[in-house]
Amino acid sequence: METITIRFYEELNDFLPSERKKQSFQHCFKDNPSVKDIIESHGIPHCEVDLILSNGISVDFSYQVQNDDYISVYPQFESMDISPVTRYTFYSGC
Repeated sequence: METITIRFYEELNDFLPSERKKQSFQHCFKDNPSVKDIIESHGIPHCEVDLILSNGISVDFSYQVQNDDYISVYPQFESMDISPVTRYTFYSGC
């Protein structure tokens, strides 16, 4: 089994249990899940996500997580245009 470290920021914490809010935590996986699958497995609707970083680099929802990745997941930015650094593919129908 492989492991990543993942952290959800700001409003995304509203979807998490208290022991995982506002902190990094380990997520174990097997096979080759996409980052979208992992995000949704924690109860976060993908339409709430605006930016995903893997080891500090912007990735899209199809990114296949790798052992020891550090994944940072950010909600929609309301006052800042992050389009130049966002690499995710928008999925309609949340």
